Amino acid sequence: MRLLASRLRLRGVEVVTTREPGGTPLGQQLRHVLLEAETQVDPLAELLLYAADRAQHVRTLVRPALEAGQVVLTDRYADATLAYQGAGRGFEPGVVAAVIDLATGGLKPDLTLLFDVPVAAARERTRQHHRRPERPEGDKIEAEDAAFHERVRACYLRIADEEPDRVRVVDASRSIEEVHQRVLDIVTPLLESRGRRSEVGGQRSEEQRIARGGD
Repeated sequence: MRLLASRLRLRGVEVVTTREPGGTPLGQQLRHVLLEAETQVDPLAELLLYAADRAQHVRTLVRPALEAGQVVLTDRYADATLAYQGAGRGFEPGVVAAVIDLATGGLKPDLTLLFDVPVAAARERTRQHHRRPERPEGDKIEAEDAAFHERVRACYLRIADEEPDRVRVVDASRSIEEVHQRVLDIVTPLLESRGRRSEVGGQRSEEQRIARGGD
C-alpha cells in the first residue's frame, strides 16, 4: 500500500492511506483490545467491535475523504469481516452481512486487491517477520491455527469468484517488485476510467519516456 500511495502521489493523485482496525483515534483503542491486549474477547463482541471500528472509520475518515475527491487506500475493509468473523469464527453470512451494512451505510470499494498466498507460506512469513526485534510477538488473529486461516483464505477466494469486477487476486508469492507492478497494472486503468486520465495517464507517459532513455 505504501508503494502504491507513493506512486500515485508522484502522479498528482490525492491519496489517503488508512487501515482497519485502527484508522481513527477510536480505532486505535479498539485495535489494541481486538489484537494486542491480553483480554479475551468473545466472538460476538469481536464482531461488534470490528463493526464499531468500521462505523467510526467510514463516517469520520473514509466518506469525508471521498467527498473531497481523494483516493482512499485502506488495509482491510468489509470483506475481512466476512472472512474472519464469518468463515473463521462461524457466524452466519446473513448476520455478518447485516452488521457490515449497518456499519458501512452501504459504502463499497470500487476495487479490492486480494493478495493471496497459500496458508503455509503466509504462516512462515509471519514467523520470519516476528523474528525481527522490533516486533517479536504476533497478534491474536495471527495466533489462530492453520484450519482457521484456511477457512479465511477460502472465503476470500470465494468472494473474488463471486465479484470478479471488484475483487482482483494478486499472486503475493512473487517478489515485491513484481507484486507492485501487478498492482499498478490493475489500479492505473481504473483511475483513468474514473476521470483521472490527465493525472495518471499523463504522468505515466512521462515515466515511459524516461524509461526509454529520454527519447
